[in-house]
Amino acid sequence: MFGFLSAVGVWLGKCAQQVAAAVSIDDAINGVMAPVTAAVMKVIFFTLPVGGGMEIPFVLLWLVGGALFFTVFFRFINLRGFKHALDVVRGKYDAPDHKGEVSHFQALTAALSGTVGVGNIAGVALAVSVGGAGATFWMILAGLLGMSSKFVECTLGLKYRRNNADGSVSGGPMYYLRDGLANKGFGTLGKVLAVIFAVACIGGSFGGGNMVQVNTATKQLIAVTGGEQSFLYGQGWVFGLLVAAVVAVIIIGGIKSIAKVTDKLVPFMVGIYILGALLVIGANLDAVPFAFKSIVAGAFAPGAIYGGIIGVVIQGFKRAAFSNEAGIGSASIAHSAAKTDEPISEGLVSLLEPFIDTVVICTMTALVIVISNYGGAGAEALALQASQEGFQSINLTSAAFSSALPWFPPVLSLAVILFALSTMISWSYYGLKAWTFLFGESKRAEFIYKAVFCGFVVVGSAISASSVFDFGDAMIFAMCFPNILGLYFLAPEVLADLKHYMARVKSGEIRKHT
Repeated sequence: MFGFLSAVGVWLGKCAQQVAAAVSIDDAINGVMAPVTAAVMKVIFFTLPVGGGMEIPFVLLWLVGGALFFTVFFRFINLRGFKHALDVVRGKYDAPDHKGEVSHFQALTAALSGTVGVGNIAGVALAVSVGGAGATFWMILAGLLGMSSKFVECTLGLKYRRNNADGSVSGGPMYYLRDGLANKGFGTLGKVLAVIFAVACIGGSFGGGNMVQVNTATKQLIAVTGGEQSFLYGQGWVFGLLVAAVVAVIIIGGIKSIAKVTDKLVPFMVGIYILGALLVIGANLDAVPFAFKSIVAGAFAPGAIYGGIIGVVIQGFKRAAFSNEAGIGSASIAHSAAKTDEPISEGLVSLLEPFIDTVVICTMTALVIVISNYGGAGAEALALQASQEGFQSINLTSAAFSSALPWFPPVLSLAVILFALSTMISWSYYGLKAWTFLFGESKRAEFIYKAVFCGFVVVGSAISASSVFDFGDAMIFAMCFPNILGLYFLAPEVLADLKHYMARVKSGEIRKHT
């Protein structure tokens, strides 16, 4: 018996040492990264006073202001181009001789896989907890406006893409900032903006597009498998190794391999999530009128405006890179690989992303929370619920679903893992293209980036260094500054291209296949 107790004591001692080592590693990382992160976030998230003791981060004005400008400038292309976008993504205007690597639908799902992430689950819950049911109204509005930003950046991504000798393509803000602005006589400015974007994109791919995602998935898996009693508790790196292996297998084949996964994974995971939301809504049909009344009535209350815009865009979208990433520029990297010689057609396809991501999926999450009385009684009730039970934002969504579907939390955990995986594989492609823009198109450069990316998957699953995650998120938001500035310069040529394209569609020069 003494020998057994001694062995147990030794084992417990080793476990304690491992935990202490893990804590010390996190502390060491935070110690190094905290001042760097604080400095970066102070620049990227600096605020402007708006009265009443409230402040608005400038990045919010930059993103929403740009989306509003492009919506008006392109005469509400987000609405009038919607039907044509559906026809294009369904292949009605496909031409087999066009260059590219993936279909319109595959490009759409690849980009969606990068935007549909934990922010659709956790970020929305946080926004509603801060601003109440009325936050949903502002979230929908932000999604509708974001469709216009997505249109212009993805049009330019394909227009200025490079067709490589091996048949692959490279495109995105790096190229239209450099080459597009050079055509306007701003070559030096274009190069500077392109490099800033590429550096921020690489940082964002390792942080917000990788470590934040796998860390959230790891915590959620540990929570549903017993918490501190889970076999993964204290050794999340085991799950990280598994995820890294899956990611490595998928990303080795480039965008074609990624698209083959996302065109099946995205519809599947979105379908699961929406089905669950519809079941909750169906079980609470009598609460639906109240939910919509709460959303509309609360939309213009001071608390809801603050929670809806500031909460969603900064607090909620901070965990998933502005949810639909409109204005960030990342999606244009995926759309530039589409098989088409018509940049406008791909820009129109891309405007479906914010609609699916924000107007549909995020709204479903908000409705579930509101009608389940986790948000229906207002921001105060939800905030009180969170403080009393120590909920994280993702747990609020889980609790809302389980109120009608007790068996749903494990399914939600699966959705979180799939959302995180899909975000990681898309961001690996975004970061890779930014990496090769800076260091050259070569197999060696690609291998180095992919190896480092997979390494960060393991690191992200094992650490809890908040400063690292905050830095990665900040890098993603940093991408919007050079991107939107360049879009202002290039918007007039996109408008001219749009008019020419629509004229050819109307005349029958661009034919619709039946």
